[in-house]
Amino acid sequence: MAQNTAFIIAGAGLAGAKAAETLRAEGFDGPVLLLGEERERPYERPPLSKGYLLGTSEKEKVYVHPPQWYAQYDVDLRTGNAVTALDPAAHEVTLADGSRLGYAKLLLATGSTPRPLPVPGADLDGVHSLRRLADSDRLKEVFRTASRIVVIGGGWIGLETTAAARAAGVEVTVLEAAPLPLLGVLGREAAQIFADLHTEHGVALRCGTQVTEITGTDGAVDGVRLADGTRIAADAVIVGVGITPNSEPAAEAGLKVDNGVVVDERLCSSHPDVYAAGDVANAYHPLLDRHLRVEHWANALHQPQTAAKAMLGQEVRYDRLPYFFTDQYDLGMEYTGYVGPEGYDRVVFRGDTGTREFIAFWLSGGRVLAGMNVNVWDVTEPIRALVASGRAVDPGRLADPDVPLADLVP
Repeated sequence: MAQNTAFIIAGAGLAGAKAAETLRAEGFDGPVLLLGEERERPYERPPLSKGYLLGTSEKEKVYVHPPQWYAQYDVDLRTGNAVTALDPAAHEVTLADGSRLGYAKLLLATGSTPRPLPVPGADLDGVHSLRRLADSDRLKEVFRTASRIVVIGGGWIGLETTAAARAAGVEVTVLEAAPLPLLGVLGREAAQIFADLHTEHGVALRCGTQVTEITGTDGAVDGVRLADGTRIAADAVIVGVGITPNSEPAAEAGLKVDNGVVVDERLCSSHPDVYAAGDVANAYHPLLDRHLRVEHWANALHQPQTAAKAMLGQEVRYDRLPYFFTDQYDLGMEYTGYVGPEGYDRVVFRGDTGTREFIAFWLSGGRVLAGMNVNVWDVTEPIRALVASGRAVDPGRLADPDVPLADLVP
């Protein structure tokens, strides 16, 4: 193999697989190496807390490509051997087995790792996180055998696993440090809707709580202790308190790292031959005029396509607005745009929040910053256009379901 022509992709998840796919689709005929830590071939993560966890989606559907795809397109997929170090000056990476490989261009698609809970007992048997396919398999078994679980963290992963556990008939207590679940993401107005959703489905939701210990007997979890001394019994505990980007090798190599690998709108890092995409990338967004690290499926799906084209020398930039979705009980939701903490001055609702068929819009100075459609479909494109326009809109017309959203786009 001619080392100076190889394109190496560090990270064999959705982002890495899509980058390899794009390189071949754009006509690159040089060596493509896709290197991953896990033994599984690349798969998508949303089903792990949604359909696959619920048992409504088959395992084969989580994979990005069928197994024969990699040989068909001459992509050298190497699983179970992650990139552990990089040397941008020498254009080399070091793998977990100690071997070194040279590259012409390198894409870091190394993803992220669940943040551990820094309390005694966090390493007991029966304490789970959800990031990998094997984690989802273990939780399926937990839902079959446990009668009561505690979920620590009221973010998207915590609430989706809660919904799956309730669907399996498990008693669930959710512990959240903030006054409401999803408060930092959605703000009080919309966060309350999700809090009500879960309490209506029998979840014991305890907000404003601090976990001080996970208790156990004979090495296995049996409960969670709170700062006020309360102990909640549990057969299993699921921890979902955020993720940390896997950017340590980049930092050790001298690349600019700040909450992930810092990249420009072309997804190029501080070294001209090293790029980053997906969870690990803190990318400059030209429409939002700020750096942003997005931890959602759509970013891992689309960002690598821009990175791959940039690696080939094409003039591209990544300017897709952030997008994510969730399915919990009978609620389906899509969210488009970005609102920082305290970054909005009002929320406008279109539709009926009581029946959970509505669209919520976050505004600042009359501009739509983001929109969330709940059990209302085929509106993502006009919401995206409203956000991208940067123009002020009439809140009254925005709230009126008789006014087509397309009519509000300048």
